[in-house]
Amino acid sequence: MVCGKKLLLRPLMLSVTLACTATPALASTKGWKDASDVARNVLVVAAIGVPAAQGDWDGVLQAGGSMAVTSGVTFAMKEAFPETRPDLSDRKSFPSGHTSVSFAAAATLHNRHGWKAGIPAHLAAAFVGLARVKADKHHWYDVVAGAAVGELTGLLLTNKRNPNVQMFPWADSKSAGVSMAMRF
Repeated sequence: MVCGKKLLLRPLMLSVTLACTATPALASTKGWKDASDVARNVLVVAAIGVPAAQGDWDGVLQAGGSMAVTSGVTFAMKEAFPETRPDLSDRKSFPSGHTSVSFAAAATLHNRHGWKAGIPAHLAAAFVGLARVKADKHHWYDVVAGAAVGELTGLLLTNKRNPNVQMFPWADSKSAGVSMAMRF
């Protein structure tokens, strides 16, 4: 499994590096917006795809849950604290949704797969925040708040991979939940 893990992390690090370096420093606001979209999408796919490729279904569940809760908290904050975007397009600037989801994905990757995945993922998430400011979609404080929401949610809802603990989602026509089994 260690060899497979290395094979999965190398493309992740390469994708993150390319996503962060592909945009020139003097790009247009549309170029920065597009770059932030690509980097966020790479992080989301990596946060779900790496554990899925390893058969780590708890990791998939935790990554999906972390990003879903982050999105919900971010949406609620956007409604509760309407802030005009720098480009004046709407009043949904605070906090940055791209940044919050990116940091949730990065925190999940860091928790489940260690610093070798976490550092490149956090650098890509920071790039997303920078790109959102450069694209005139967010103020710096929108990005900081989004990063805090995503990081906190990612850390709270994700734990280190432990083969002795397994979680099983379940649902029927009247309820749903998660069962947990532990081996001692």
